[in-house]
Amino acid sequence: MPRVLVADDDLDLLDVVVRAAEYVDLDVTRATTGDELLEGLTASGPFDAIVTDIAMPWSSGLSVMRAARRAGWRQPLIVMSGFYDPETLHRIMALGERVSFLLKPFTLRELYAALRGALRREPATTEMPVALQAIRVRASRQ
Repeated sequence: MPRVLVADDDLDLLDVVVRAAEYVDLDVTRATTGDELLEGLTASGPFDAIVTDIAMPWSSGLSVMRAARRAGWRQPLIVMSGFYDPETLHRIMALGERVSFLLKPFTLRELYAALRGALRREPATTEMPVALQAIRVRASRQ
């Protein structure tokens, strides 16, 4: 069963996305802050895909995913946001080729299409990149 980490501080939207993912037989872990997103990546992984909001308390989904990408994590990423501007879109696309963008509000059809596209790729690796382990250690010391 594919594993997906879903992060959003909007609990209603988080519940909808989690329930939709579970409906199509995905094993879902949830996070409500950037810190929980980082903790999920490092302690509960590997995941086949990540679905994250941009603006969350403590740390943005983009900053966590930028750090994860620098650390070598290459799994598919779906970024959700209610904000659309060229600079934000550029920052999202700078995360690499395995990135999709969902503009809030989105339909379940759009969510399912993004999940299908993300999960059509290679399965999760069982190894956490060493650099991501170091990020987790630094974050736990703060």
